[in-house]
Amino acid sequence: MTTEHKLGKKSAGILLYRLEKGFEVFLVHPGGPFFAQKDLGAWSIPKGEFTDEEPLEAAKREFQEEVGLALTGEFIELSPVKHKSGKMVFAWAHEGNVDPKSLVSNTFEMQWPPLSGKFQEFPEVDRGEWFTADVAKQKINPAQIPLIDELIGKI
Repeated sequence: MTTEHKLGKKSAGILLYRLEKGFEVFLVHPGGPFFAQKDLGAWSIPKGEFTDEEPLEAAKREFQEEVGLALTGEFIELSPVKHKSGKMVFAWAHEGNVDPKSLVSNTFEMQWPPLSGKFQEFPEVDRGEWFTADVAKQKINPAQIPLIDELIGKI
């Protein structure tokens, strides 16, 4: 058994927030056919898996890959959360702004439909949106709700 398997997978991400119209957070919706019809509980902070990188550097890289925007400046470290799968998510909050219409995501390839032998390319993230805290807590993967709560307590 590999060390990574024993420890589980880990992801790093950024919870982008803004205060100009009241407190709002930016969430992304996963691309691909499995999430196409899912909404409540399906959204996430922009994040991705990492192995040998520093978690904050991985979080910034993943944000740029999934949203198309490089972030610089101050980051607020948040407590890691654990998904049902056992994956640990390390997250930082960052105050900033992004136009959801300008989102540019990297892609992944998968066999679709299953067992068809045909491979299709899908965006990792198919859209992003700003939400108030109450709406975000309905949209986001339930394991990530503590990130929003912790951020509210820190700003």
